[in-house]
Amino acid sequence: MMDLLIYLVFGLFLVGPLLLHLRATRKRERDALASAERGKLSSDGPRAQHPHIDISYCIGCGACVDVCPEGDVLAVIAGKAAIVNGHKCIGHGLCAEACPVGAIEIVMASPSISADMPRLSSEFETNIPGVFIIGELGGLALIKNAVNQGRECVDTIAGRAASRPRLPAVLDVCIVGAGPAGLSASLRAVEKGLTYVTLEQEELGGTVAKYPRQKVVMTSPVDFPMHGKFNKLEISKEKLMEFWASVIKKGNVKVRTQEKVEAIERQAGGTLTVRSTGGEYRARYVILALGRRGTPRKLGIPGEGLPKVMYSLIEADAYVDARILVVGGGDSAVEAAMGLAYQKGNQITLSYRQEEFSRIKERNAQRIREAIQSRKIRVLFQSQPVEVREKSVLIDVAGTVTELPNDWMWVFAGGEPPNAFLQKVGVAMGDRDLTREVGEEAKLAFAAHLATMRAGLDARGVRSP
Repeated sequence: MMDLLIYLVFGLFLVGPLLLHLRATRKRERDALASAERGKLSSDGPRAQHPHIDISYCIGCGACVDVCPEGDVLAVIAGKAAIVNGHKCIGHGLCAEACPVGAIEIVMASPSISADMPRLSSEFETNIPGVFIIGELGGLALIKNAVNQGRECVDTIAGRAASRPRLPAVLDVCIVGAGPAGLSASLRAVEKGLTYVTLEQEELGGTVAKYPRQKVVMTSPVDFPMHGKFNKLEISKEKLMEFWASVIKKGNVKVRTQEKVEAIERQAGGTLTVRSTGGEYRARYVILALGRRGTPRKLGIPGEGLPKVMYSLIEADAYVDARILVVGGGDSAVEAAMGLAYQKGNQITLSYRQEEFSRIKERNAQRIREAIQSRKIRVLFQSQPVEVREKSVLIDVAGTVTELPNDWMWVFAGGEPPNAFLQKVGVAMGDRDLTREVGEEAKLAFAAHLATMRAGLDARGVRSP
């Protein structure tokens, strides 16, 4: 009898933790499936770069899930990693680095999703010889990727320029845009001794300069030209702008701001003529480092032209003791609303046409919940403004129009990408399956890695698997 009791106790010690583990696993899967269903309501999937998971290699360890800083982008379902909220992914690449078996590669979206993206070669060149596209406009929104592309693109141009004699009054490269990609390309051009001009239609920093104060814009180390490895794991917009200013000063980089490019034409002999609001430039190569936001998308309602209506927030602390309406349900709208909510005396209303937030990053979702609970922000779901007045806004909330007292209004409804300009230049838009191509490259690279490992084992007299 005593022996039986011992066996039962021993069995409980063995089976108990296993049952608890299975129960926790099933709960995680239920949560992941529920999250995936919510994601389907608002997303067709990843918009640009995202993880590609080869389930034939995946062992379901969950390392990729744990390391992702954006929340529930990935989950382990039925023992394999899966994308459940692809629209939240911005391509950090930490999941690929954490995977112990090389089952994840960061790739581009499918052709159906990337149909409005430029068609590029592996060297970022468009169908127009000598015209390159890098950064956000090419589908890579992450600052690290944009900086890397700027450096690599100029390296390609420097290699080509070395074999061609310089022409009088012709620059080696004209760089259009002074955001992360354009600044990286400019720094690299100085480093390589190329003749160049950098044009920016607004201000230094591009899209990043328009982010709300203290927004975290980088979450992994980056290798900047003329500086080297920048190892801070997290950096705010302000600190990054200060860093750029110091590197630009050190490299004596010249950027012509408030100068918009209006046309690019290819001339006889292979040179390119770039016409801008500030003049005309001739160059052998042109790099387009433009943002995808382009022109802000407007609501098209009466009164939207009033001076109090804006589409980007630069300095939140300039607005105090005000009644403010923020329109939108993405990260930009939520971050702007929170930035304004913490300024003295502000009353913030956030209007979103859907029933809930579903496209924002996990950390923003948590912060907006806290702001709602503490009554710092009032959120009106299923609502949209219908008219802007001098001291108020008429807003439709679930079919009922009410009037809100209002001093300032911000609209974050996305932007119209510069596709019209690209079409005018003659750039062909995406008709390639980049996901399939990069996926094939990933498989070949991993196979080569395994072959190298096996060769090393064989050389040491160890039998390879």
